[in-house]
Amino acid sequence: MIQDERVKVLRDGRPSRGRYVLYWMQASQRSEYNHALEFAIERANELDKPLVAYFGITGDFPDANLRHYHFMLEGLCAAARELEDRGIRLVVRLESPEEGAIKLARDASLVVADRGYLRIQKKWRKKVAGSVSCPLIQVETDVIVPVETASPKEDYAAATIRPKIVTRLDRYLVPLRKRKVKRSSLGLRFRAADPGDADGLVSKLKLDRSVGPVPGFRGGTGEARRLLTGFIRRRLDDFAERRNDPGFEWLSNMSPYLHFGQISPLHIALRIKKARSPGTAAYLEELIVRRELSMNFVYYNPGYDSFRCLPDWARKTLSEHSKDRREYVYTRKQLEEAVTHDPYWNAAQREMVLTGKMHGYMRMYWGKKILEWTRTPEQGFRVAVYLNNKYELDGRDPNGFAGVAWCFGKHDRPWAERPVFGKVRYMNDKGLRRKFDIEAYVRRIDNMVPRRRYAVKKGEAV
Repeated sequence: MIQDERVKVLRDGRPSRGRYVLYWMQASQRSEYNHALEFAIERANELDKPLVAYFGITGDFPDANLRHYHFMLEGLCAAARELEDRGIRLVVRLESPEEGAIKLARDASLVVADRGYLRIQKKWRKKVAGSVSCPLIQVETDVIVPVETASPKEDYAAATIRPKIVTRLDRYLVPLRKRKVKRSSLGLRFRAADPGDADGLVSKLKLDRSVGPVPGFRGGTGEARRLLTGFIRRRLDDFAERRNDPGFEWLSNMSPYLHFGQISPLHIALRIKKARSPGTAAYLEELIVRRELSMNFVYYNPGYDSFRCLPDWARKTLSEHSKDRREYVYTRKQLEEAVTHDPYWNAAQREMVLTGKMHGYMRMYWGKKILEWTRTPEQGFRVAVYLNNKYELDGRDPNGFAGVAWCFGKHDRPWAERPVFGKVRYMNDKGLRRKFDIEAYVRRIDNMVPRRRYAVKKGEAV
């Protein structure tokens, strides 16, 4: 079922006399459980046209590097094969996505696009809408409940958006039927790169190569489904109890695949729901309520990646305490190299650098300490966004921006006032030791690479 609320006309009009219907695939890089793709197939069949999919690759996507591109292109190669099996040609071009969409739209009867929430994604779609002569229709497929349907404004916290989402789940948490194309587009010819050669595509791009691929994650819908199946079989039952303990590897690891649209949140939710596990409710809270709160944040807050995105109370209290004495102060380089006095924080930073992912609870502790150990809260915010975007496979994502902002008071409430943090929630290493076997976490990360030891004196600006 493709609900009407998922569909938004960006450029109205009658279909043109084109050779094909164009599906501009950008945020939703998959061939299954993709409402935009299935909608495009329906329209192509109605018009008796073949469906052509297009993906544009720009080497200068903000803050993206070789690590991100390598993972993305592995998934894109798999998507190209899966689309071919359905009779759909994927045209990949090494050009800015909106420019390629505009060019291919000249021979299209209409264009269907998926939806993204970041500033650059909205800019791309706006430019295409103002440049094409055929209809442009956007179909939202990377959330369960469409963002504007869930809430018409930026929500204060999970507690305010939860009832809005939960009351609508019966309408949206339903399977998506897979359509068949009437006319294949595999015989159509285009100037395009080879979508089956990930290494070749990477070699042709001018991009930041300072951060390399990670061995622990391979891109693609098939790999995402394999990991999900293993999680449901082995870890879902104890997810509620063990998800926050960094000593355990108890997470589903779906976030990189969700970020690149390589797996559908609807597919995941239906699989989790079908499992009827004790961990189902906890997992769906993270997947739907918490994740879609971050989409709400990025969509409605234009300053989502800067200090100004914080609520007034958080900015005020942090500013009032910005000149408080810090016990430790680190530069961005020292934080990036994980050379602080705190072995737990260092382990979290190294985990992110080495694996492209950080345990969720440690991600909160990591961000809180960056706030505490930088000269100003504004600097701390910039450093946290920089490191998160640079090393996390799911960096540059609404979830990532919301996670950083939470560490500085977003989606939270005022707490007891203290130095440096003001009324923003505080976390410390004693809490880690009290709640978890945090040394087990450090040992696990140390097994990946030997730990470097540094002695840092209190109060020393390093």
